[in-house]
Amino acid sequence: MNRFLEHTGAKYPIVQAPMGWIARSQLASAVCNAGGLGIIETSSGETENCVAEIKKMKEMTDQPFGINLPLLFLKDQNMINFVAESGVKFVTTSAGNPQKLIEILKAHDIIVYHAVPTVKAAVKAVEAGVDGLVVEGGEGGGFKNPEEVSLQVLLQAISEKVDVPMIAAGGIVDGRGMAAAFSLGAEAIQMGTRFVSAAESPVHDNYKNAIIAAEDTGTVVLNKKSTPCIRALKTGKTLEIHEEGVMPKDMFAKIQDLYFGGDMEASAGLAGQSSVLISEVKSASDIIENTVREFRDVCSRMGALSASGF
Repeated sequence: MNRFLEHTGAKYPIVQAPMGWIARSQLASAVCNAGGLGIIETSSGETENCVAEIKKMKEMTDQPFGINLPLLFLKDQNMINFVAESGVKFVTTSAGNPQKLIEILKAHDIIVYHAVPTVKAAVKAVEAGVDGLVVEGGEGGGFKNPEEVSLQVLLQAISEKVDVPMIAAGGIVDGRGMAAAFSLGAEAIQMGTRFVSAAESPVHDNYKNAIIAAEDTGTVVLNKKSTPCIRALKTGKTLEIHEEGVMPKDMFAKIQDLYFGGDMEASAGLAGQSSVLISEVKSASDIIENTVREFRDVCSRMGALSASGF
């Protein structure tokens, strides 16, 4: 039995990443209703709005969903307390030490997976008592470890050290990527960039179209020598910052102008290398159905190859 499905109650082991401002009820409920696991973000720091979105989820879907708690961005204890008492049974933690949240979340019978970019972080999280891991490869978009390690290497290396279910994140947009991740020990996948460009995603078409237009070298890692380090789409602004080496502290002050106003030079359009694999806007339902079908086709083909001895 798939441990991730046991932990969450989702139909399929496909998770929508908790992108700030984007991963709210409109997108997350569509993912849940299609059989995946939608996650509501709290990294935006908008406590009241995030609480409202969590409440709205219960009206928009009768399927299980999760909430992400990024320790670095939580302003106070209010969001943690609300989540603990919300009735939600699955939480992902990130950007910090999960030890700080384990006790209160476990007291409310909540399953906790922690996002990790290294083997050392994975071992530390398991020792802290998490139930599973979100293994984030350097291919993914958003906040990254400046010392990039590929998802392919991380899944294998982490599985040699710990025995907990792993959600593979970074560079996956379809069933081929899902099958590859499962062959390396994952029990679920997480997709961010693919769902940012979904029909139900609330972002501006300019952002979705920029993802679709991106080439294989269409993203860049910024701020490797400072914090936060991110992977974003190449634009005039991000290339200039990459050349300078240091990202301005107000980089995300106008992020909503990019997300929802369509000004691709207002901030950094976070996206992963998987952008090159995305050729059109699809509904969350189509994304999930196609991913599952392709995953099964790939697994069947590989099984046949194995049975035939190549």
